[in-house]
Amino acid sequence: MARVELRGLRKEYDGGDIVAVEDLDLTVPDGEFVTVVGPSGCGKTTTLRMIAGLEEPTAGEIHFGDEDVTDQTAQERDVAMVFQNYALYPHKTIRENMAFGLRMSTDLSEAERNERVEDAAEMMGISELLEDVPDELSGGQKQRVALGRAIVREPDVFLFDEPLSNLDAKLRTTMRTEIQRLQEEFGITAVYVTHDQEEAMTMGDRIVILNDGKRQQVGEPSEVYENPANQFVGGFVGSPSMNFVPVDARTDGDDVVLTGRDGDGFEYRLTAGRADAIRGSADGYTLGIRPENVEVSADGDGVPATVEVIEPIGSDNYLYLDLGESESTLAADDQPEFVARVESTVQPELGAVVSVRFPEADVHLFDETTGEAIDVVEPQVAAQ
Repeated sequence: MARVELRGLRKEYDGGDIVAVEDLDLTVPDGEFVTVVGPSGCGKTTTLRMIAGLEEPTAGEIHFGDEDVTDQTAQERDVAMVFQNYALYPHKTIRENMAFGLRMSTDLSEAERNERVEDAAEMMGISELLEDVPDELSGGQKQRVALGRAIVREPDVFLFDEPLSNLDAKLRTTMRTEIQRLQEEFGITAVYVTHDQEEAMTMGDRIVILNDGKRQQVGEPSEVYENPANQFVGGFVGSPSMNFVPVDARTDGDDVVLTGRDGDGFEYRLTAGRADAIRGSADGYTLGIRPENVEVSADGDGVPATVEVIEPIGSDNYLYLDLGESESTLAADDQPEFVARVESTVQPELGAVVSVRFPEADVHLFDETTGEAIDVVEPQVAAQ
């Protein structure tokens, strides 16, 4: 097993015109499962390929444990990678596919290779498929073969490049559980790249969020969700996305009053403790609140909002609201940007004016200029 450490990792293309990964520092302790997530083009797959040795860094270092592997080839690194497209040899049987890496990189005998393959196949529930070829398998079976091929290597590091994106929703859920079980059973350090934030949140011991090649935040999923380091993280993590309201701040005694800028009647009071933390910390602010933390009632005690769309999702309803009085200011093809996630029993009439409010503990504040969270400090995780 091995600790993976990235030090100032950078990847440029086109003579530096394109920076895919910018000065990335990251430590993955031995035996940890880390998920890497971000929008398309954020640098997550490029980072994974540099860890694997498939891409050469422009600058920085990659360490496995105490060993600097930056200049080692992929074959020299003790890693196993599971790809999105399975990467199986179509003309080889499943047995041959699973044994190929062992034959190329170890001095195990054929009998020893077969024993490892059969043990892994039994673990993955594909023993009966060993003499088949990939074209005879379903997508889920191919993914199990790809996982089994990685397992037989008994690597120091598992790398996963969006391995479940080609599967249907039900099978993805099953395979998530399978991958987590295998990683826990073997205790292998794992880096898992995905574009699916739900996958990232449910699978990882910690989650790494990238944007434009830069690290935005690293932490346990619950910490990242509850205390986003900046507005990008707040909006990217969570579904529906966090609501954002541009506000001005004014002092009222010991409190700070936040007032919406769009003439929507929005006003929110921060009491002494929270007010002291933000007083004078920025020129302008953006207030963030997650849809599930928005309370909706008809009692008139709160910020008025007009119900524009109701979207039932089973146990809950999504209410799309236009902050303001009863006359909607939205064009016919506009979608309200303020969302409340409420119980399915909350069913106001379309066009009705309701009141929205939310606990101060659930309010997030961001510097309007930098996007950085105010009075939230990203936790530091010591290297192990």
